[in-house]
Amino acid sequence: MALTCVHVVEGLVWSAVLVGFAQAVRGRLRRPAARRLTDRVSGAVVVGFGVKLAVSD
Repeated sequence: MALTCVHVVEGLVWSAVLVGFAQAVRGRLRRPAARRLTDRVSGAVVVGFGVKLAVSD
């Protein structure tokens, strides 16, 4: 029971940290240059996964 409570508290703290960080950098992430960079990085990751899938046995 205690381990479950620790797990729940850690999850809540982690979520609060992520929300706080997202609010702190919200203005920077809304810039067009940041959006382009995010699109390019996520596109490269998707293409990379596709290439890996295509060459896998």
